[in-house]
Amino acid sequence: MGASPYDTYTSPLAQRNASAEMLRLWSPRHKFNTWRRIWLAVAEAQHEMGLPVSAEQVAELRGVVARGITDEEMRAAEKYEREVRHDVMAHVHALGDSCPKAKGIIHLGMTSQDVVCNADINVLFEAISLIDAKAARAVDALARQAARHRALPTLGFTHYQPAQPVTVGRRFALWAQDLALAQERLALTKTSGLAMRGLRGATGTQASFAALLGEKLESGPNRFEDLALARFRVDPLLDRTYDLTGQTYPRVIDTFILADLASCASVLHKIATDIRLLSNRKEIDEPFEDKQIGSSAMPYKRNPMRCERICGLARFVMNLVGNAYNTAAMQWLERTLDDSSNRRLSLPEAFLALDGALDLMHNVASGLIVHEAMVKKNLMAELSFMATENILMACVQLGGDRQHYHELIRVHAQAAGLRVKQDGLDNDLLDRLKNDRAFWGKARGGPLSAELDWAGVMDPMKYVGRSVEQTDRFIAEVVEPMREQYDDAIARLGDTSPRV
Repeated sequence: MGASPYDTYTSPLAQRNASAEMLRLWSPRHKFNTWRRIWLAVAEAQHEMGLPVSAEQVAELRGVVARGITDEEMRAAEKYEREVRHDVMAHVHALGDSCPKAKGIIHLGMTSQDVVCNADINVLFEAISLIDAKAARAVDALARQAARHRALPTLGFTHYQPAQPVTVGRRFALWAQDLALAQERLALTKTSGLAMRGLRGATGTQASFAALLGEKLESGPNRFEDLALARFRVDPLLDRTYDLTGQTYPRVIDTFILADLASCASVLHKIATDIRLLSNRKEIDEPFEDKQIGSSAMPYKRNPMRCERICGLARFVMNLVGNAYNTAAMQWLERTLDDSSNRRLSLPEAFLALDGALDLMHNVASGLIVHEAMVKKNLMAELSFMATENILMACVQLGGDRQHYHELIRVHAQAAGLRVKQDGLDNDLLDRLKNDRAFWGKARGGPLSAELDWAGVMDPMKYVGRSVEQTDRFIAEVVEPMREQYDDAIARLGDTSPRV
């Protein structure tokens, strides 16, 4: 019986979570095609600079690179690597087999990291761009929900205890703002932190290229490097190189990237956790499909499994950051190789996990179900406690003594709270205050209880402050410009419903 894919471990990130595009960016084919583009760009620059690299050799190399690496060439490189124990040289040999005329000039003057580091930066730029767009899309989805529920009052919480009311829309806007802040940091790393490693040779000094090019190396001020980089960078924004490098690009850059990814993940975890908490209160549900099963044992369950998956993936991303700090800290002198095996795992898997979490968040945010009746019921059960400050101020405005009425209200509030917690009965604080004879005393010539607006103090919108205005302003000043900036990028994402 032949080998079955069910007989070997398969990463759940690839099988269940990450999108096809993110998987493509981190695929062997994309990596090795990027390597080949670098070899071609260097050969073209060397030909243009007058080195013994012929037009015929460049043309042959260009044709092979243009068609992309084949499965047969991939297998040939794997065979070479088993023999030479060096991945870059294995691909040099495999590429040389496919273009024999150019074989002798491939990788001329280069070290492995002239290939690997520059290719990695290109892939990182592409992967960050994808995450950037998906974060913006999730912000957009949350903001649409915020606009829809901008004026729906709901109970606020501090210390996970009932607190001053907000609106459902403002809470959604707060989630969107946190994600927008994380997305802004990630975009800044992409545009200001990433640069090409350049063509610097074994220890970053360009000694090999100096020997090859002599005085020509410094023309322009570094025309050779500029000619090559312009040909293989994936985006015009990658138009600079790090001033100095050892054998690799500065590994501290990886700490910036993984920390930014982890920051984004932490926000997704917070949003998903909030949704799970509100789902328990029966106020919000994530999307739930017709045939979806919530529990194998309890048919009634509607578990927030997508938000639970978001939290799990987010925790995984957050815990990968330490790898980058260790790698940066342990780069002995100009470079040591123990970074390689770690980076092959920590970098792609952080992107794959966050990519899946962002797709899930977009799906959840787009289909959030708000149970308005339950939102109102939960709020009204606590609102009389929230109203006590307004009642106290009204008593003072009507001529009452602030400290006297504060004590009266405190005693009744504590008693009403015990009634709810210990006896499971409704909150009767308002009735207690209305029926307290201390509120029947004269104030400015009339009964205090008669002059207090008892019905008005139970209007929830009196307690949400500027929730509606703040939500509207956030959407107008932050989300709308983001929508305009990312409109095309979001449109290109297409449908990214959860894969499982």
